[in-house]
Amino acid sequence: MGTGQKIRVGLVYGGRSGEHEVSLQTALAVLKAFDYDKYELIPYYITKEGRWRSGSLLASPPDAVAELQFEKTGEAGETGSSLIPLMQGMSETAVSEAGRREGIGSVDVVFPLLHGTFGEDGTIQGLFEMANLPYVGAGVLASSVGMDKAAMKTMFAAAGLPQVGYRAFTRFHWNKEREALLDGIEQNIGYPSFVKPANLGSSVGVSKARNREELAAAVEEALRFDRKVIVEEFVDAREIEVAVLGNDEPRASVAGEIVSSNEFYDYKAKYIDGKSAMIIPAEIPVETAQAVREMAVRAFLAIDGSGLCRADFFLRKSDGALLINEVNTLPGFTPFSMYPLLWQETGVSYRELLDTLIELALARHAEKQLIDYGG
Repeated sequence: MGTGQKIRVGLVYGGRSGEHEVSLQTALAVLKAFDYDKYELIPYYITKEGRWRSGSLLASPPDAVAELQFEKTGEAGETGSSLIPLMQGMSETAVSEAGRREGIGSVDVVFPLLHGTFGEDGTIQGLFEMANLPYVGAGVLASSVGMDKAAMKTMFAAAGLPQVGYRAFTRFHWNKEREALLDGIEQNIGYPSFVKPANLGSSVGVSKARNREELAAAVEEALRFDRKVIVEEFVDAREIEVAVLGNDEPRASVAGEIVSSNEFYDYKAKYIDGKSAMIIPAEIPVETAQAVREMAVRAFLAIDGSGLCRADFFLRKSDGALLINEVNTLPGFTPFSMYPLLWQETGVSYRELLDTLIELALARHAEKQLIDYGG
């Protein structure tokens, strides 16, 4: 452990994705909420250009992320990459007889707060795995599947979870057989339909298509952000969300409902206009609430989730059917985000959530040490 037997947490935030600023908000909230009697934190900030900056050890919460001090190296005071020291600090640092890790840069567990691409898509999780670092949240597979909507839907189908009709294809196939794809979507999905980049968070690049011309334009727009596109059937439905917490025996929170300010819950409705409402708990029948919680756990297990995720559902207005929409393996995590609020309503405080996530990360890592990799 860190100095004084406190658990030393490496908090990684920022990143190259379009959700960089959202990550900063999350990091500040987490930094302020940790129990500094139990933990000490080292901030690791990744710039928008992908450079790593290692901060000073924190024994008390900062007032703002901007006030954190980071090490500077180089002739011109350029901030150097701390990626290698972070990896080496955990994988090569000596462990004393008391079980305490020795070394300034060593950490006991990493807490990634990187939303979107390069943060919750399995890439940085793979880096932590290579360095044998304990880390909070989903592993490589679950993170990758949680980002790739097409792969996610394939795994949901294998688990028998009901979902909307969809069609997924790549830029290559769009360029090669555009008219055939448009015909197939019109026949099997119909209008209106939603067109999305398969691998992107925050509803960026999402469009609603009402005819063939809009559909083609929407696909072109989605291809700006990813090489793979998914087209989904429109359903007139309420949007229900459930938080999941755990590893092999996950539990689900009460259900909440998103009432969007926009025609659909897009980036503006999420982050800009502030007019979308969260209703917690959702005003739904008891049996529906129980069913959606059970389905949330099934979805979590279907992608081999660990730590946390938020599962999003459609509650179809015509017949009350529940349809899985997606899971988010690193949901918004400020105290005012849906995930912590759902657990607060369920009886788990923000600080308790942080404690549990650290415990889950360390437990999962300990189990992995039992695996014989043939070394």
